[in-house]
Amino acid sequence: MTLDADMQAVVDQRNALGWDMTAHTVSEVRAAVAAGLRAQLALGVDEVAHVADLEVPANPPVPCRHYRPGGADGGGLLVWFHGGGFCIGDLDTHDQLCRRLAVLAGAQVLSVDYRLAPEHPWPAAVDDAVAVARWATDAGGGHGWDTTRVAVGGDSAGGSLAAVVALEARDAGLGLVHQVLAYPGTDHTRHYPSLDLPSGYLYDAAARKWFYDRYLPDGVDRSDRRISPLCADRHAGLCPATVFTAGHDPLRDEGRAYAEALYEAGVPVTHVEYPGLVHGFLNQFLLVAAADEATRIIGDTLVDPLAP
Repeated sequence: MTLDADMQAVVDQRNALGWDMTAHTVSEVRAAVAAGLRAQLALGVDEVAHVADLEVPANPPVPCRHYRPGGADGGGLLVWFHGGGFCIGDLDTHDQLCRRLAVLAGAQVLSVDYRLAPEHPWPAAVDDAVAVARWATDAGGGHGWDTTRVAVGGDSAGGSLAAVVALEARDAGLGLVHQVLAYPGTDHTRHYPSLDLPSGYLYDAAARKWFYDRYLPDGVDRSDRRISPLCADRHAGLCPATVFTAGHDPLRDEGRAYAEALYEAGVPVTHVEYPGLVHGFLNQFLLVAAADEATRIIGDTLVDPLAP
């Protein structure tokens, strides 16, 4: 498989820095990501009519950022969980993406600043994600969205959280209308062939291990569906799903397997794979045409269940 030309340019630029994340502390990686964000913001952001930070009442409260494009009053809501291996990422790292999704879907978006490891190991992120979804489908309506039209989504670690939230929501009767899972990690009990892909594509098996060594406590059962949603005892009855995978991604096969499990369980699922892209491509939508296409697929998919 050959890298997409736009993606190759991004990868070459990153690799030229000679940065090995696994040789650094979490604090150093977070600082590097923040520096990269400042450069990325120079590319511009989508204008959104309303952007405000708020706290979802939980124990502890969960900081979030609410986006409402013009004309979206009364419509549904996409709850978005950012990527970052459960250790990095925040409201700012995914601000550009959430703005874009709000504009393309014509719907409101709530970006979730869930607790991060290693300061807050599993299941803190899951607890925060479920608490926000429960609030969004209940009391959250006071912020102007239809609580019967709530979708969840996320990229990478956030995609994993969205899959877990969809499982928990089904069993709690929360009635989510869609789940968007971008290159999610879904199974930590098996070794998939894509984990053996060569390094040099921004994210590899060593980076995955680096993140999960900090996220998961020693001795935890990795088949727990809140860690490995593919290991859930059943997937029937879940809300419809859109699953994105990338050809040069160590998590590719887990994403494929999850899409297949949903299909076999009778869940309406659309699986879109970009053979020439790498893990984390959604955040490159301003530089990579195929990633921009993926954001438009998300927007088009959510128009019917979410837009007013």
